[in-house]
Amino acid sequence: MSMSNPRFDRLVAKLRELFQLDQPELDFGIYRILHARSDEITAFLENDLLPQVKDALATYQPADKAALQAELDEAIAQATSLGADPDSLPKVRELRERLENEAVDLGALEAEVYDHLYRFFSRYYHEGDFISLRRYKEGVYAIPYEGEEVKLYWANHDQYYIKTAEYLRDYAFRLRPDDDADPMRVHFRLVDAAEGEHGNVKEAEGKKRVFVLAADDFIAEEPGEGGVSELVLRFEYRPATIADWPEALREGKDKPPSQKDLLDAAVERVEAVSDPSLARWIRALSEKHIKADGSRADYSRLRAHLDRYTARNTFDYFIHKDLGGFLRRELDFYIKSEVMRLDDIEDETAPRVEQYLSKIKVIRRIALKIIEFLAQLEDFQKKLWLKKKFVTETSWCVSIATILGIEDAATRKELLAEVAANDAQRAEWVALHGIDKLQPDLERPAYSEPLTPEFVVAYPTLMIDTRHFERAFVERLLEAIGDIDELTDGVLFQSENFQALSLMRARYREQVKCIYIDPPYNTGDDGFVYKDSYQHSSWASMMVDRLGASRALQAGDGVIFSSIDDHESESLKYLMASILGARNFLAQLIWDKQHSQQQGIFKRYHEYVIAFAREVSQLRGITGGGGFIEAGALKKISKANPASDFTFPAGVRFDAPDGTVLSGTFGGSETVRVVRGRFEARGGRTTEEITLNAGWTQKAQMTSWFSGQPTVDSKGQRVVEFYFNAAGKLKCRKERSVITPPSLLPRYGMVSEQTAQLVSIMGKHTFDRPKPVRLVADLAGWFTPAGGLALDYFAGSGTTGHAVINLNREDGGSRKFILLEMDQYFDTVLVPRLKKVTFAPEWKDGRPKRLCTPEEAERSPRVFKIVRLESYEDTLNNLELKRSDSQQSLLDAPVASGAGGLKEQYFLSYLLDVESRGSASLLNVEQFIDPRAYTLKVKRPGSDETREVAVDLLETFNWLLGLRVRHIAAPQSFSAAFKRDDEGRLRLDGRLKPEADGSWWFRTVTGEAPDGRRVLVIWRTRPGGDDVQGIEQDNLVLDEWFTRQGYSAKDSEFDLIYVNGDNNLENLKGVDDRWKVRLIEEEFFRLMFDVEDV
Repeated sequence: MSMSNPRFDRLVAKLRELFQLDQPELDFGIYRILHARSDEITAFLENDLLPQVKDALATYQPADKAALQAELDEAIAQATSLGADPDSLPKVRELRERLENEAVDLGALEAEVYDHLYRFFSRYYHEGDFISLRRYKEGVYAIPYEGEEVKLYWANHDQYYIKTAEYLRDYAFRLRPDDDADPMRVHFRLVDAAEGEHGNVKEAEGKKRVFVLAADDFIAEEPGEGGVSELVLRFEYRPATIADWPEALREGKDKPPSQKDLLDAAVERVEAVSDPSLARWIRALSEKHIKADGSRADYSRLRAHLDRYTARNTFDYFIHKDLGGFLRRELDFYIKSEVMRLDDIEDETAPRVEQYLSKIKVIRRIALKIIEFLAQLEDFQKKLWLKKKFVTETSWCVSIATILGIEDAATRKELLAEVAANDAQRAEWVALHGIDKLQPDLERPAYSEPLTPEFVVAYPTLMIDTRHFERAFVERLLEAIGDIDELTDGVLFQSENFQALSLMRARYREQVKCIYIDPPYNTGDDGFVYKDSYQHSSWASMMVDRLGASRALQAGDGVIFSSIDDHESESLKYLMASILGARNFLAQLIWDKQHSQQQGIFKRYHEYVIAFAREVSQLRGITGGGGFIEAGALKKISKANPASDFTFPAGVRFDAPDGTVLSGTFGGSETVRVVRGRFEARGGRTTEEITLNAGWTQKAQMTSWFSGQPTVDSKGQRVVEFYFNAAGKLKCRKERSVITPPSLLPRYGMVSEQTAQLVSIMGKHTFDRPKPVRLVADLAGWFTPAGGLALDYFAGSGTTGHAVINLNREDGGSRKFILLEMDQYFDTVLVPRLKKVTFAPEWKDGRPKRLCTPEEAERSPRVFKIVRLESYEDTLNNLELKRSDSQQSLLDAPVASGAGGLKEQYFLSYLLDVESRGSASLLNVEQFIDPRAYTLKVKRPGSDETREVAVDLLETFNWLLGLRVRHIAAPQSFSAAFKRDDEGRLRLDGRLKPEADGSWWFRTVTGEAPDGRRVLVIWRTRPGGDDVQGIEQDNLVLDEWFTRQGYSAKDSEFDLIYVNGDNNLENLKGVDDRWKVRLIEEEFFRLMFDVEDV
């Protein structure tokens, strides 16, 4: 088709923009993927799709105006040449009537169709996002309304907010990515976010913000990571002004420079730097950029990274939840309101009405095909956003007390010796806790280098970080400490919070008692990244999906608290009501923070905490009818919690069947030993006085209660009863205190005091305006029972974790917490803070002011689990499009061409899904041959640097299953030899031989599924690969190993067995066995992409 039609050209340009093909310099994320097929997609648009407009019009229209006019002109000429009056001829009159009533200018109509298509799609797309753009005309858009009394609606209500703040603040890349000694790291740093620092939020509202190279001191070489020098380029992020034009170009300008103009100027300024000390940096930045496909660009490396930096903060804030449905509805509305107006056709002739209908049919037909392609792009990105993300790293912080609780003495001694000898761990303890300054005494030996096991044991609340240890040590440690989920008191996710909430859903569904969040307040200077002109709707979209995702985790009697101020308090209340139901609103609490930074008619000294219940009818707490708390009264025996004797009178409640007798030592990790008497149950009571030895946690209260005295705990809650459960473990039943706190919260001190308290812990300023620990402790304490679970998915500096630790130390509870944070201060503030407050309760100048008492040590966290997830951008960066030769030959076949043909259907609906299969981030099951070697390219937070890491498939699968993990075994490796028997069957030649580097590697996980079924997960290497003989050998080794473990004889132990790779385990089942075997690969894929309930 000729490309001379300007309206056609304009439409093609718009579609290239919509299909994200118009910026070849953006070679990252989804742009990189689409650019790989850019030529094909453009050719499809120009040569296959849009020419269908002319073909369709030719089909629908009865007569072409130009052809009729030519025929009329010829008839008139003939009449004139014969001397006749043309108007008297029937043929001339007929042609004129048809020309007036039936004919249409096909060229003009074709252009009109292109124009309508352009106008329609221009309404909804802006810089990578589909949004209903503002129009200065009434009734342009249709807002869905279903008869609600009050409808909350915002511009992006049907979209996922996917942007994060990390690129806005910092962006870094290496000029020498493979040179660790001198990587030449370049760092773009934001130094002046104008709206926030100058308080002109209102003035800047609606104006487009851009990145401007700082006027002064814009470049400097500074010490970076590990003391290696890095180049820092400083930028401001604000609306541009006329003054931002370079002086040589400023004269005569009446508009501020665009982002492109500013980047041109930035490149020129940087490359003009003449400082000799920076010469090598400038040379490297000025080199031509190498694109993702390996070709050399016509622009510099500096310009390439500036384009990325600015685009990542300008483009792609949202992914539409149902773009196809949205655009199809809007198309119908557009046609009715803009193309075919009833007033225009009321008096028209039938042929003219048919022309209108023809035009509508063509517009609709072509638009629907374009919508189908756009929906494919958006749905593909939606799939990538919603799929459960891989765990890229799992590490553990384990207290020395937990290692001391390992039952096997030899293992315990061996592990403690390795801890003491680990210099990296010693250095961390020196940096965090100042252990080199601790004074020795009779119980605590002096500090030394290396540390001694005796020194380590003297401080049971020290936490080791497994990142400092070899993998083999971590594997042995996890196996030795036993019930890992029970011991884990805190789970810390470094991840975008929506992704972490999605991944943890199966494990923690309806288990969280209290959620506290402190989201960005959307003030313009709080780090929340929003799309220009969409500040409030960006925030609403961000919040509503995270509130929805967290709702699934809340217990029926759970409560969510959210801090907020006046900027978004009304919106937040509406959003929470839309997710949780207006009936579940509890209160809008007021916190007097005793400080105001705002200027205006009034000084605002307060913030709010909005509270909603998951289901108010199930709520039993501070405003409910009291109730009771059940808590354990013993824990593992350790140096911090030594064993002691206690004598119980006869007649103590004992919830065991009549005739049950316990003797000797029992109780598992919480050891109980019968010292004197017969521990027997009769009629639900003990039969005689008994003396037991155990690690009692409430001995003072036991002494008081059994002596007949009124007994209360540290919260004033009355002890109702001490009793033994069926396993002989002592429990305490308390009467829950019933209070009704006022909506005006107590004063918790000024904001500056909270910052100072955090400085006391960390030793320096690390985080602005943390929330008071006591505020969060009070909120969590009201609704989180002694064994309850708290969640914070805007964790910041870790205040919620700190609050839960304090609560447990106060009342002996065993509350657990989950914290989600993706920012870089996860590693620099949150994790160090929790390690510190676990070690000691009071701090000054970054050093412990007071160490834990034995009781506080016993009530301190045992294990933190740190989980790092693949990001959405990692998912994009690991995509690869592959098309087989057979697929290409099908697309090239003549029969595949034409409207509605295979080629059209493939491009419109299937291209991305089909060709991305097997990408590492979309599950490449071929890599399951060795579960230890599944790799992804993972981006470091705040930088453009990627590194290849081995994905933690074991942990990812545990989360996908929602497994309540009981035990993670250390790996076993074997070698084997084979032979054929007389019947040709493969047999082992000898036995499996344990070898550290053996080809066959096994590791198991045991636990319970969410429905209570007992699960065994078997991970193994398959050195035979997919070769027939190799599969036979691998499965023979698996069968022999499985039988050797005794699993085949323990039918009652497991209900489900998962194993990677095709196998014959089912053949080992006996006649009465009921366990089922499932392939890990199949279940992994199903669960990773099971997003139906998101």
